[in-house]
Amino acid sequence: MMILKEPLWSRSLDLILPTTVVSTAAQPRVTLLPTVNGSDPIYDDMDGHWPEIPERSPCVAGIIPVIYYSVLLSLGLPVNLLTTVALARLAARTRKPSYHYLLALTASDIVTQVVIVFVGFLLQGAVLARQVPQAVVRTANILEFAANHASVWIAVLLTVDRYNAVCRPLRHRATASPGKTHRAIAVVLGVALLTGIPFYWWLDVWRDADPPSTMDKVLKWAHCLIVYFIPCNVFLVTNSAIILRLRKRSQRGLRPWMSKSTAILLGVTSLFALLWAPRICVMLYHLYVAPVHRDWRVHLVLDIANMVAMLNTVVNFGLYCFISKTFRATVRQVIHDAHMSCTVKSQPQGTEVELVLKSVGPEM
Repeated sequence: MMILKEPLWSRSLDLILPTTVVSTAAQPRVTLLPTVNGSDPIYDDMDGHWPEIPERSPCVAGIIPVIYYSVLLSLGLPVNLLTTVALARLAARTRKPSYHYLLALTASDIVTQVVIVFVGFLLQGAVLARQVPQAVVRTANILEFAANHASVWIAVLLTVDRYNAVCRPLRHRATASPGKTHRAIAVVLGVALLTGIPFYWWLDVWRDADPPSTMDKVLKWAHCLIVYFIPCNVFLVTNSAIILRLRKRSQRGLRPWMSKSTAILLGVTSLFALLWAPRICVMLYHLYVAPVHRDWRVHLVLDIANMVAMLNTVVNFGLYCFISKTFRATVRQVIHDAHMSCTVKSQPQGTEVELVLKSVGPEM
């Protein structure tokens, strides 16, 4: 599952846009904050504005985020592709809704890695240095937020499915089907794309020189609610109900109180809540306490929070392998089949026939 990025490329502008300072005999030194139209009004003793300091916040992390995201993409994308193939086999073999939801979750993580890490951080930031039309950047914002929303709310679908399977087993068996699961996933993907459209007007926190406008506050609060607060409340309520029901069953001696499917669900939702919490906290701190644009400490913490949140797109593979023996066996089979396919293709024509003839020759 997955982050939303705050572009690394905008920080390079810190080196070429010096802060303008005006000083008079009667007034203390104050900072002129640049505006969108290029004017420089002085914010002096005005309510609701952030405290002014003489310099923009420097990028303390330097090149480390670029290296981190490069490694994350080079390792995470192949791992997620392997996870996709393994889950697709399990979904076709068992026809369980949970595998279909996990497959959709992994696919959304792949889209997140491609759109946010590759296109946003690496291509726009490190390669093109933001030499991209503003309309293209804003359109990419829609895809980035849509991928985030899809990843999170597919996890919500998985949680609701497990709740129905544990707490309403008869109804779940009667109504669950691959067709219904696919329709639910399609609805979530469509709604995620629609909810990403308003974020066309999202402002990067690295360049918020002015105090946040009403639109900016609405979008940032909408981001926090859609991506974190509402899903986490759903996770908390449904997971608590599932655990209580399973404990009651274990006390009656019916079955082990924690199934592997439930363990995977708890692991996925817990990792998401932990890895995304720092980013949400820093976002609200930026809105109401200290801006990233003017405080290097908040700048650094948001860098780290973004990197931690993006880690959520690759950790699920390790979780599945740790919990599920079936998944581990399927992954080994996928790797074995891929290796055999490559071996056969690399052999010269006729080698395979000769091997077969040699093996049956003595018997003839």
